[in-house]
Amino acid sequence: MNHKREVLQTQRISKYFYDPVKFKAVDEVSFSAYQGEFLTLVGKSGSGKSTLLYCLSTMDTDYEGELYIDGQKTTGKKSDELANLRNASIGFVFQFHYLLAEFSCLKNVMIPALRLGKYSPAEVEARAYAKLELLGIQDQALKPASKLSGGQQQRVSIARALINDPLIIMGDEPTGNLDSRNTQIVFDIFKELAHDYGQTIIAVTHDNDFAKASDRTIELADGRLVSENKTWEE
Repeated sequence: MNHKREVLQTQRISKYFYDPVKFKAVDEVSFSAYQGEFLTLVGKSGSGKSTLLYCLSTMDTDYEGELYIDGQKTTGKKSDELANLRNASIGFVFQFHYLLAEFSCLKNVMIPALRLGKYSPAEVEARAYAKLELLGIQDQALKPASKLSGGQQQRVSIARALINDPLIIMGDEPTGNLDSRNTQIVFDIFKELAHDYGQTIIAVTHDNDFAKASDRTIELADGRLVSENKTWEE
């Protein structure tokens, strides 16, 4: 029995594409994710895992079924409500870091917090430094993002995802562009965030070793949930 707080729940999520013909990309997927859990979504290309992640993230609202984040039903909410929810409660780490190359690392990390408007600019800067320090790259804070290595840039993108202390970090192939050394660094960061800081991580990955070492894997095939490796129990 899992006694951790449930932070995300799906009830029979289905997603269709219509071009060139009607196609069910996600097929009635139901599962829950818990606070402090490092969860990976796996499956072959075309299995629906990235499509599902975008539904979970609330960026794609054109689906059937229901999504709950921290006990709150998000399905059917207006786009501005969802935008506020995403900015406050969900951090994103993508395969491509999407940093603004001409901005310093510090400014890149600050952007989501400035947009949220919860803290003064001085507080946001202090928080951004703290996140960069957590990820071991505070010494790169004032460098333009373009001057960093790929592994360092991905760590900056993780710091940016963390700046608003979101409930959930979602990753779409977050190590897809990294070598094995930097993949291990990112994995260790995610594990520390989940287990030491109570962060929930939901990451899509093709990397079997990455998935096997996470707390739990959910495998999709042809849009369906076909197996759940429940290694994370309390």
